[in-house]
Amino acid sequence: MRLLIAEDDPDLARQLTKALADAGYTIDHASDGEEAHHLGDTEPYDAIVLDLGLPKIDGVTVLRRWREDGRDTPVLILTARDQWNEKVAGFDAGADDYVTKPFHMEEVIARLRALIRRAAGLASPELICGPLRVDTRSGRASVDGNPVKLTANEFKVLAYLMHHQGKVISRTELTEHIYDQDFDRDSNTIEVFVGRLRKKLEVDLIQTVRGLGYRLEPPAES
Repeated sequence: MRLLIAEDDPDLARQLTKALADAGYTIDHASDGEEAHHLGDTEPYDAIVLDLGLPKIDGVTVLRRWREDGRDTPVLILTARDQWNEKVAGFDAGADDYVTKPFHMEEVIARLRALIRRAAGLASPELICGPLRVDTRSGRASVDGNPVKLTANEFKVLAYLMHHQGKVISRTELTEHIYDQDFDRDSNTIEVFVGRLRKKLEVDLIQTVRGLGYRLEPPAES
């Protein structure tokens, strides 16, 4: 899953980036409203962490422009604890949730997991597809109760497919959602990750849809 952090405080931005990267997310960072608006308007993020007090263009304006342009990416806003009016303005502009500064990183991570699940129409942090279970809290996967050891990128590919079960996901879409904007992307590596996943899962869940991409579905009942 790929996130945008729009935060002008360099120390806080570094802390957020590290914590979310350690939690398995791919992170892009914008330090002002202009950059945040451009990235959110042109890159396919799964969720956005948006500070409302951004320079150049404030966060509320950035968010309002995204929503007016039809961008429905889940947005978690950051506000000062005593600025209740900022929360109201953020929600009115189209925010999905908020945390107040100072905050615990664990809360930010948990709220982002929930936003991403809700955007995919999922309620539980444990995603299930046939015998496969993926726990988005711990970053672990298992098949029939047996743990499956995955690399970070293999887990990112699997988690994205699990969040979009039944849908055809192109190699390009997978590439855009597991690498940041500065990475030298090569969609051919997705084939490698999918091949490894099939071997490790040892169950027929990931289908190749010729010319389109991949679809994850429970195995057909015999």
